[in-house]
Amino acid sequence: MTATLLLEQVLNGLQSGIMLFLMAAGLTLIFGVMGLINLAHGSLYMIGAFCAAAAAGLTGSFVLGLVAALAGAAAAGALIELLVIRRLYARDHLDQVLATFALILIFSEGTRWLFGSFPLYLDVPAALAGPVTLPFGIAYPAYRLALIGAGLIVALGLFWLIGRTRLGIRIRAGENDREMIAALGVDIDRLYTLIFALGAALAGLAGAMVGAIQSVQVGMGEPVLILAFVVIVIGGIGSIKGALIGALLVGLTDTLGGVFLPELFKLVMAPAAATQTGASLSSMAIYILMAAVLIWKPTGLYGAQA
Repeated sequence: MTATLLLEQVLNGLQSGIMLFLMAAGLTLIFGVMGLINLAHGSLYMIGAFCAAAAAGLTGSFVLGLVAALAGAAAAGALIELLVIRRLYARDHLDQVLATFALILIFSEGTRWLFGSFPLYLDVPAALAGPVTLPFGIAYPAYRLALIGAGLIVALGLFWLIGRTRLGIRIRAGENDREMIAALGVDIDRLYTLIFALGAALAGLAGAMVGAIQSVQVGMGEPVLILAFVVIVIGGIGSIKGALIGALLVGLTDTLGGVFLPELFKLVMAPAAATQTGASLSSMAIYILMAAVLIWKPTGLYGAQA
């Protein structure tokens, strides 16, 4: 294992973790404030990617594609909150799971009807298409570095929004005592719609940015949704800080495990068996990490104590 390879994979893990944070932050806001299990959050990630690919293909502008992803995902989130989710707050979690699972099917088939079954491709902006030379002579893709930087900027903006603004005060108050803030005159329905749209916009932004390094296709959001649930369990439900730390841990564990575990097993096993064993264990690593965190702290790293 060389230092160059290690640094490259750490950067890959950071990029993966930052994108997971954008997905998990909206999910933990929705669950923490509304108490809603939203399985359709991955569909909003997919909608953002498709909106970005379609808009960038029509206009030739990646920036307009990102704007379209934010607007499209936020609009879709607000719409389903008004039409479907608002009727589920007083229902038990099984009803929420069934209803939002139905939304996954609706969005998947609707996207396939609009865009077809074949993947779309979102080009990396020309200014970020090449590599950047880092210390120690490492050539790393400029676009991936831009993803890390953009994700950190969004994370700082989200921390500022939650911690320093009037809307953030209402969001935190709604998480602790929604009946009280409703009694104080806050329009709880409008607040919930704003939170859901914000979470949807974050998921759509993540889908758009990742869509430039992988194909944009139907069903792309479901694997990311599973990882996002792992992130919020590790970080603690309702905690934005926990979502960030958990996402970075998951991204680094998944990336480094997938690269280095097979190499580690080659020291004691035949290459073919080592590759298979290492690949199997690397796919389990994030769930082992989640189990270890829950054994140590059942509420997650930054979850509220019961």
